Amino acid sequence: MSDTQVMQWFPGHMAKTIRILYEKLKLVDVVAEIVDARTPKSSRNPLLNELIGNKPRIIILNKIDLADNNRTLDWINFYKKQKIFTLYVDCKSGKGIKLFVPMIKKILNKKIESANAKGIKKTLRVMVVGIPNVGKSSFINRLSRGKKAKVEDRPGVTRGNQWFTIDKNIELLDTPGILWPRIDDASVSEKLAFIGAIKDQIMDTENLACRLIKYLNDNYQSNLIHRYKLENYDTDKKTEKEILSIIAKKRGMLISGGKIDVERAAIMLLDEFREAKLGKITLDSF
Repeated sequence: MSDTQVMQWFPGHMAKTIRILYEKLKLVDVVAEIVDARTPKSSRNPLLNELIGNKPRIIILNKIDLADNNRTLDWINFYKKQKIFTLYVDCKSGKGIKLFVPMIKKILNKKIESANAKGIKKTLRVMVVGIPNVGKSSFINRLSRGKKAKVEDRPGVTRGNQWFTIDKNIELLDTPGILWPRIDDASVSEKLAFIGAIKDQIMDTENLACRLIKYLNDNYQSNLIHRYKLENYDTDKKTEKEILSIIAKKRGMLISGGKIDVERAAIMLLDEFREAKLGKITLDSF
C-alpha cells in the first residue's frame, strides 16, 4: 500500500447494519464503543459520532495485553480530558471487566434515581459497537458468564444483533462490526490492516508486512531486532524488503531452487505482531 492509497468499500451488509444501529439506538440508554488499545484512534469509526449523537457513551480500550502500557495510559488520560468515560480491559484475562457495570450505573445515575423515585426498577440497556475484530463479542462473553456471543478471530463474524443480560437490570446489545465507506488516511487503513480489522485477502500481504517493518524499525526497533535476531544487521541501512528477506532466510523459509519465500515470511510477521510476539506495541500517536 502506498502513502497515497486510500481504501474504499461499502458492502451491502454494512449499509444494512448502519440502518439497524440507528433504529436500535432508540432502545438503549448508553453506547459502549469498543476500540483496539493498539489503535485507540484509528479503530474508532467516525460514522458512530453522527449516529450516536448526544447519547451517553463509554470508550473501552480492549486488548490492553497487546498494547504499549505507557501509551495506553496516555490515551486514557487523553479521552478523560475530553470528559469521555473510558475503561481499559483485557478480555482474555478479565482485567478491568468488573469495573464496567459500576461505570454504566455512574453514567446513568440520574436516570436510575428518577426511575426509583417513581417506584420503577429500570433496566439499563447498552449497545456495544465497534469496527470488526476489536473484541466486542469477547467482551460480552466475559460479562454475560455463560450466554455466549459468537466469536472468531476474523472481521465480520458477528452476523446479527443479540441481547445479553449481564447484571440484574443491565442488558447488552451486541452488533456487527462496521467500517466506514472510505478511509482517506492511508496510515489509518494500514493500521487497521495490521491488527486484522481489514481482511488480509484484500491487501498486498508482502507490501503490508514491509510497511509494518518500517513502523517497527522507526518506533520499536529493539523489538524487531530482538524477535528476529537482527543484531548483526544495521536495520537503519536496510530497506524493508531486505529486512523481510533476511527474516525469511533466518526462519528457513525457502522454496524450490533455494529462493526465499517472502510471502510466507510476510504472513508470519503479521501473525506474530497480532499475537504480541514482538512485544506490546501501540500504533497510534496523538
